[in-house]
Formats: sequence, C-alpha cells, structure tokens
Amino acid sequence: MMLPLDSPDTDPDKIAFMMAESGEQVSFGQLEQRANQVARVLHECGVAPGEHVALLMKNNRRFLEACFGMDRAGVYYTTISTRLTSAEIAHIVADCGAKVLLISGDVACVDSQFLAQLPAQLQCFGVDLPSPDLPSWTQRVDQASDLPQDDPLQGLDMLYSSGTTGRPKGVKWPMQRQRAGQRTMLINLLQPLFGYGPDCSYLSPAPLYHAAPLRHSMTVIKLGGTVVVMESFDAQRALALIQSHRLTHSQWVPTMFVRLLKLPTKLREQFDVSSMKVAVHAAAPCPIEVKLQMMDWWGPILTEYYAGTENNGFCSITPQEWLLHQGSVGRATQGQLHICDEDGQELPAGESGLVYFSDGPTFSYHNDTERTARTRNAQGWTTLGDIGRMDQGGYLYLLDRRDFMIISGGVNIYPQEAENILIGHPKVMDVAVVGVPNEDFGEEVRAVVQLVDPQDAGPDLAQELIDYCRSQLASFKCPRSVDFDPQLPRHPTGKLYKKQLRDRYWPS
Repeated sequence: MMLPLDSPDTDPDKIAFMMAESGEQVSFGQLEQRANQVARVLHECGVAPGEHVALLMKNNRRFLEACFGMDRAGVYYTTISTRLTSAEIAHIVADCGAKVLLISGDVACVDSQFLAQLPAQLQCFGVDLPSPDLPSWTQRVDQASDLPQDDPLQGLDMLYSSGTTGRPKGVKWPMQRQRAGQRTMLINLLQPLFGYGPDCSYLSPAPLYHAAPLRHSMTVIKLGGTVVVMESFDAQRALALIQSHRLTHSQWVPTMFVRLLKLPTKLREQFDVSSMKVAVHAAAPCPIEVKLQMMDWWGPILTEYYAGTENNGFCSITPQEWLLHQGSVGRATQGQLHICDEDGQELPAGESGLVYFSDGPTFSYHNDTERTARTRNAQGWTTLGDIGRMDQGGYLYLLDRRDFMIISGGVNIYPQEAENILIGHPKVMDVAVVGVPNEDFGEEVRAVVQLVDPQDAGPDLAQELIDYCRSQLASFKCPRSVDFDPQLPRHPTGKLYKKQLRDRYWPS
C-alpha cells in the first residue's frame, strides 16, 4: 500500500477522510484501492503521463479519490471553481488541454448549452450525475480493477488562480518523472511547519478545488492523518465538528474567523475546542483585532502563512512570533524575500513596494508567456502583485494588492487599512473598500458593506461607519461614502472579487 508515506504499517481500516454532512468515511485501504481504479480508468481513456485532466466538482467523496488516483497516474490535474461562469469554465478546460473532464451533479451551470462549449474531443463523465448525456464516472471507476499499475508515476496539480483581478491563469510547475508515493516539495514544506502527521485530525472547511484546501488535505492524508471535509462552510457546524471529532488541526481564512466571532457569545461558549492544537490561516491578511479575539478564545494556536497558488515563495509566522510582530505574515521559509519598486529594484527595509521572491520553486502561467514575464524582474525574482514592507528582522507586512490600490489626488491609499477597521464594527459582517470616480481627485474612497442585519442599512449607519473609521485612521484613507450590499461577491476561500465591485462604479 502506497498510503501513507511515513507510516507504511498504518492500519488499512483507519479513516483517511470523511465527509462532514453525509458521514461517508473512506479508510486508507479503500482510498488505496479507489486511487488505483481511477489511475486505471485514466489509462483506459488514453490519458498519458504529462497530459491533463480537469475536475468540476463540489466537495464530495469522489473528489479526493479522483485526485489521489491522478496523483499516481503521472498526469496534471486541474480542479475548477464551481462558482465560475460556464464561459470561464470552458476557457479553463480548453486552455489546460484536458483530455478528461469530471462533472459532479450539483454544479448549477452544467446543461446542454454548457456541454456544447467544450472541445469536441474532450471525454466528459458525470460523477453521481444522472444524465443520459454523460457516461457515469462512478460506474466506470467502481467496475475497474483495484490492482496497482506496474509503474505508477507521480502526478501534479495545475491549478488556476481564482480570477479576483482578471481572467484565471493556470499555474504550471515542471513535472518530474518519478515514481508515485515519494515525498514531494509540498510535503517537505508543510509537515515541519504545521505538524502534519499520523496523529493529526484535520478540519478542511473550504472548497477542495482551491489550492490550499486541496494541497493541505492531501498532505495530511499522505502523512497518515485523518481529514474531515465540510461540504460547505457553516460557522456553528465547524465548531460542532471540532468538538465531536476532537480535531487537532484546521485551516481557515479571515472571513471564517469573522463569522465565528459574530456568533452569539453564549452559543460559541457551548463548544469545546480545546483539542485544537494548530489553526492555520492564510489567503488574505487577518485584521489584527480579529486575530487577537481568536487567540483570546482559542489560545495562541493560530499559525499564519503567506503564499500564492504559484508557490513561488512562502512566509510563515508562529502565534508566539505574531504577538511580538502583530500584523506580520512572517518571514520567508521558502525562497528569499525582497521588496522592490515598480521597476523591480530592491528597496531598503521599512519602505513599501512589490513583494518579490528569489530562489523559490519555478512556475509559469500555462499558455501565457506574456503574463509569466510580467511576474519577473531583471534579476529573475518573481512577484504575485502584492504590496508590502519588510522590517529589519525580515518580517513581511502586507498592505494590499497592487491592482486594488486607490490613487486619490496623487496619494496612494491601501483599502485594506480601512477594511480592517470597519470589519470590527459590531453591525458589519463583511466589507470592501474601493476607489470610485471623482472629478477633482481622480478617485475617492467608498465602502461597500454587508451588514449582520440588513434592516440596519441607512444614511445614519453610513455616517456612523465613516466616523468609526475616522476615529482610528487618517480621514483621507477612510470612505467618503458607504453603500450597502446584501452579499459581497466573495469566493468561498475568502478572496473577494473586488474587481466586480469596482467595475460597478466605472464606465466600461
């Protein structure tokens, strides 16, 4: 049995992962057999090592089984967000050159019109999808031999950015031809940082099609731990799962922390979360006050990291370090960190600029040499477009995305500063700050707010929020106006589709 890597004597009846709502459990022995079946079906479909497979699936049992099978078939696998439009999905499928596409039955956009947009040579399968238009992946896999192939090769994900600032782009790492079941760069990186191993029981509350939930969940399983996968995030249900399964590890995004903290105090105190040893968080900088409240509740167990799907570099910070460097996302634990100006020239400590990494893993954007080139400076260092500063000790503080910066009257304004304050208002559930047209200054600052109770919306609360922000931040950085929105366009992984909001205010 190839699973797990460091504990080959693991009981095959031990649970590798389970689905939180359906209660389905998959043991290591079952996962081994089903991964072999998936690899065999891909071979029968003519997918050769180095070629591509795509998955359009919400969280369910078949998702991870398919990925583990692809991980030993030597193929690239692309997991696609189910929140994208049919046109965006069709673009990704065509762009990655997938030979096989798996579609689960709970994806809303799947219909005859969507299928007609796909390449004619693509082999599509329905996963638990009762449709006469698509052959059943479930039936095909369940009928396949579960014996391992003679020469299983290590596969690799090729994931697309979430598209929060433009069209999604495929992040491609070079594939090394090696036997499946070996330690990989990700395992060597994540295991010592977060303590993943056979004694780990890990909560994954986010969609598996996103890089962090997929990679961390698979790493935990490969190292002999058990993963509890939530089909969808719900704050109260997450607390109940921690308590009932005595979970030791978890991964979150700041918006999940906010939703946990917005639960009534008496309700939160009903749940025992004392089993939790490490709560990992990333995807967006966490407001200082939110993190302090979480530590006050859960204890100093919040470990933060900064990285992108590209994984060109990696920063991390322990809770003990963070308390001494509040607001930092840590120091480089993979690659070397640099802060540079718009021309790619390095800046001294304390100055703000683009975050670059050198000496990290190599990546490119699939079929897009121009975008790939834009991530490099003259030294070959790479950037993902984030703005930050680094102190004398090498600790990185993120300010915002370059694409989200507001320039008002020639002054650079980073919306994240106002967002971090406004989210602390008791009536605010979510907030985005964007630049909107202004005849005199070019842009002015506006807040778009999602309330805990939508009935509170009105001019009085709008002025209250502006005053609340100005009491803690320079007035030029604060919104001059507030709009209320019943639901901000946020990805389930926590990333905000801010471009969608900004585009509302600017003529196309």
